[in-house]
Amino acid sequence: MLAVARRIFIATVLLSALAACSPGRVIEAKRLLEDIAAGDGASRLKSETAAPSRTAVRFGTTEQSWDGDLYRPAGGARAALVLVPGVTPDGKDDRRLVALARSLARVGFAVLVPEIPNLRALQVRPSDAQPIAAALRALTAPGALEPKAETYERAGLAAISYAVGPALLAALEPDAAPGLAFLLLVGGYRDMTALVTFFTTGFYRTGPTAPWRAGEPAPYAKWAFAKANAGLLTEERDRLLLTAMADRRRAEPAADLADLAGRLGPEGRAVHALLENRDPERVPALIAALPPAITDDLAGLDLAARDLSALDAEVILIHGRDDPVIPFTESQSLAAAIGPAQADLHVVDNLAHVELGPAGLGDALSLLQAAYDLLALRDRLAEPDD
Repeated sequence: MLAVARRIFIATVLLSALAACSPGRVIEAKRLLEDIAAGDGASRLKSETAAPSRTAVRFGTTEQSWDGDLYRPAGGARAALVLVPGVTPDGKDDRRLVALARSLARVGFAVLVPEIPNLRALQVRPSDAQPIAAALRALTAPGALEPKAETYERAGLAAISYAVGPALLAALEPDAAPGLAFLLLVGGYRDMTALVTFFTTGFYRTGPTAPWRAGEPAPYAKWAFAKANAGLLTEERDRLLLTAMADRRRAEPAADLADLAGRLGPEGRAVHALLENRDPERVPALIAALPPAITDDLAGLDLAARDLSALDAEVILIHGRDDPVIPFTESQSLAAAIGPAQADLHVVDNLAHVELGPAGLGDALSLLQAAYDLLALRDRLAEPDD
């Protein structure tokens, strides 16, 4: 951690010297990064600011509502954002997410973290856009939060990993988009076929006609996909067998599955064929052969089919070149689809999906710039309209 702090310090000096920026904001960005890296541990930012409050809230409509947590700075918020949980069994209570929400609150954000049941169940569905859009509306519509809380003209939206898909779907909803000021997307994706290709075969590429590159996906990623989608199969036997296969591979990555695979029905065999395939060129056809409920969900989450240039918000994208879950080329694709006038991409060498690794000077400078830009957006939102 000392090495990370030292490189952030050097990057701070360089950014202050080379950019037309606010020195005070540079120091604050440095403090924010150090606090995020510290997690629950001590940091300069924690020593200099009072602990944020955390209040259980409810939002939505009379027909459908959701729970969440609202983090507020002790001295009052300067801006607001929705922070979407990742795919974790602890949901909005995940220790790392709570620490991140508190870090953002310490630099002046009111942070609303919605509870999204599917993400807590280690699943991602197109319908997860609904609570995210509702959370954004709750921050920007008076009286939408219970208990009542301050609202804001516009708010930001931050999401990590697979949750980037539903977050961008929410951002595109007509009734949520007017209240959206910016997006912060970490380790996200754009193209579902490219994503499935990576975690099943290990191959990725920089464009549709570019040559394939070999990566090193997390060994369990494809079995997490199988378990998350097992419930969509029509035959109970296939659901149970795929779940058992995924559990066995989580316990032992090299475990033999032949005894279970031989008992699969047609739908289960279609899923298994995709998981066992190593040829990236075969992936589109294998996806097309999946049960309709799975292909429908994949299509619903596929951002490549959406007009992302329609986003009326600034976007900060951060991705690790060493990401073993989603290749960094997916954030590059997102940035290209959104457009250079709105998207600011930061690809760093050592992020390991969403965990800060040992930071080289280039990484530290890039992350510092991203943090500085986030705080600049906060300050812009805090400025009164003319």
